[in-house]
Amino acid sequence: MTKRVDEATLQFVRDHAGDDVRQLALMGSKHPEVDMPWALDQIRGRQVAAAKLPLLARIEGIHYPVHLSMEQCSSQTAALYKLRVARRLIAEGDRASMTDLTGGFGIDFLALSTTFRSATYVERNEELCALMRHNLSVLGRTATVMCTEAEQALDAITPQTLIYIDPARRDAAGGRTYAIADCTPDVLGLAPTLCAKGRWVMVKLSPMLDWHEAVRALGCVSEVHIVSVGGECKELLLVCSAESKGVPTVYCVNDRQVCVFTPDDSQPRYLDTPAGEGMYLYEPNASVMKSGLMAQVCQRYQTRMIAPNSNLFIGSEAIARFPGRGFRITATTTLNRKQLRRALEGIDRANITVRNMPLSAVQLRQRLRLKDGGTTYIFGTTQRDGSHILLVCEKI
Repeated sequence: MTKRVDEATLQFVRDHAGDDVRQLALMGSKHPEVDMPWALDQIRGRQVAAAKLPLLARIEGIHYPVHLSMEQCSSQTAALYKLRVARRLIAEGDRASMTDLTGGFGIDFLALSTTFRSATYVERNEELCALMRHNLSVLGRTATVMCTEAEQALDAITPQTLIYIDPARRDAAGGRTYAIADCTPDVLGLAPTLCAKGRWVMVKLSPMLDWHEAVRALGCVSEVHIVSVGGECKELLLVCSAESKGVPTVYCVNDRQVCVFTPDDSQPRYLDTPAGEGMYLYEPNASVMKSGLMAQVCQRYQTRMIAPNSNLFIGSEAIARFPGRGFRITATTTLNRKQLRRALEGIDRANITVRNMPLSAVQLRQRLRLKDGGTTYIFGTTQRDGSHILLVCEKI
């Protein structure tokens, strides 16, 4: 909660900024003058922000919410990506207004609102609204803060250039839900009004959601953004518009790398002959994997898949900008002992990955009797004929 905080509490936060919050929680009786719950939220919030929101973390006077809100908020990288998308969408057009219907801690709002002449933050939690008012003051920025339900705010606002909504992905019992129909607010029910009130509508959803299902359910999606940070798929961002027609464009994002695909009915191409020494193996990043657009990967990068469920691609040349990891194959082998000894001669450690294979990476490592790490990479997978193969590689 943001309120008038006494100097003793503020000093405690400054003095213990890098300390273990769990240990600090045991010190409450020694510091009766300190508002300990608030202080612990600030210390924990600063520590999370240092890694997740480094630009904000450097600003003195910013107040942080409870830990759950910090966990749920977007990272700086993801928020700035949304800003780039918004700027591209409006380009030379109207930058009049935007509304965030599910404000939370407000990281996405603070990023998106910088490009609009007026901005409205909507949040039903009074403490988060008070927090936003305080932080806006610290940042020297102005915005309208509405403490109300998203549905009521949507009815009240005038037409906007951009509406952003990040529905809660938890059910009434607090359990996680991944179906768009189970999110709160009800994005499906609100979709007609959202597209009527917003020239552009951004909907943030769980990366666990099937984006094909979401596109079919909403029916007004023009762009699908699968956003990964540091190789981990973090969120699914849908751009909707009343004018949307046809197949949406899919953006596979990993940090600053963005690959754009247009889905169609084409099928992946598969290897005619087994992969061999001197060929190149490519493992797509998390966003490309999530997209499922393997046929488009084959076409664009002139590669072929090993098998339908391998998600591993083979090419004859090194590809500098492949969206994922690239390797040169130095040897191939079955699990036959003699072949293994030959292929792994001189190798005592390796980085092991399995794709569509009955053994886990740990089990395969134990079977090969190799330590973890080093410069050798081994991929275990199943070929189209059902046989198992190990691809021994070096990174390119």
